[in-house]
Amino acid sequence: MTAEPLRTSDGATLRVESQPSLPGLGGLYARGAAASGRIAAGRALPALPVVGAGRPPSDGRGAEDATGDQLTLPDVAYRVPGVSTARLARHLHEYQRLLHEPVGDVLPAGYLHVLAFPLATAVMVRGDFPLPLLGMVHLANAVELREPVRLGDELEVRAWAENLRPHRRGVQVDLVAEVWRDAADPTTGRPVWRGVSTYLAKGFELPDRPAPDHEPRADWHPPLPTGRWALGPGTGRAYGAVSGDRNPIHLSALSAKAFGFPRAIAHGMYTAARALADVGHQRGDTYRWTVEFAKPVLLPGTVDLAVTQEQDGFGYVGWNGRRRQQHFSGTVTPL
Repeated sequence: MTAEPLRTSDGATLRVESQPSLPGLGGLYARGAAASGRIAAGRALPALPVVGAGRPPSDGRGAEDATGDQLTLPDVAYRVPGVSTARLARHLHEYQRLLHEPVGDVLPAGYLHVLAFPLATAVMVRGDFPLPLLGMVHLANAVELREPVRLGDELEVRAWAENLRPHRRGVQVDLVAEVWRDAADPTTGRPVWRGVSTYLAKGFELPDRPAPDHEPRADWHPPLPTGRWALGPGTGRAYGAVSGDRNPIHLSALSAKAFGFPRAIAHGMYTAARALADVGHQRGDTYRWTVEFAKPVLLPGTVDLAVTQEQDGFGYVGWNGRRRQQHFSGTVTPL
């Protein structure tokens, strides 16, 4: 079933494909692993036709990379209407306890990310998505919670990919997810929640668009901490159980080592959402929330956190106190 078209932030038209329900991440990761293998094979043997190499750029949404592959994003947005939250109380409260949010019937912005993330992942494992899911690096998130969402609300979730652009180590892409009131008119309304997740695919190029020059980081000096997290070895498994994101790099030292990490690492969205919870009720009912990720948090580990009041909201930063190494930083701005 196809609905009315939507547009990306730069005005490109998207075909809207309605899905019967939100997908499960387990099956999506299996599909993503297979698609990543096909893309890798296509880059190693470019003369062979490979599903996932993309389509000729007809609408300005992509470009040819240095191997000759067409890096063109799918011109499709997925849509799942009729998402009921009425039976999510137990799951919501498990999330709230794990992330140190107040337990209640209001869905925090991080929980809405958990709800929408599988649909965005479904876009990334399409056969015509030109970048491999495996090895994708999570760079940043920008979220707006524009209206409170409560248990019992009927929602619609949408997701698509946009803004393919160079990065000094490859190419980066935005995965956009939105949560709407189910009865909202898409021609006049606006989403109650919107999240943009930015990812890096290493080793790809857009030769007609040079990568930005690398700007060396200035020396960073940790501020006075306002909190400290002691994260146990099971932190990744606990968040994976709540979020459905059971990526092997988060689950154990053994599975993480297969992907080049010395130990399991914490989910980026766990650390970001935990920092959001530390900002507390001062953030208000509606807010803009951003995060940029630096070095991953190895598990078990200790994270020092500083939440500071800024002119228009709050800033936060998390770091390794022993190594003086920054893990993440962001802002929370009341709307």
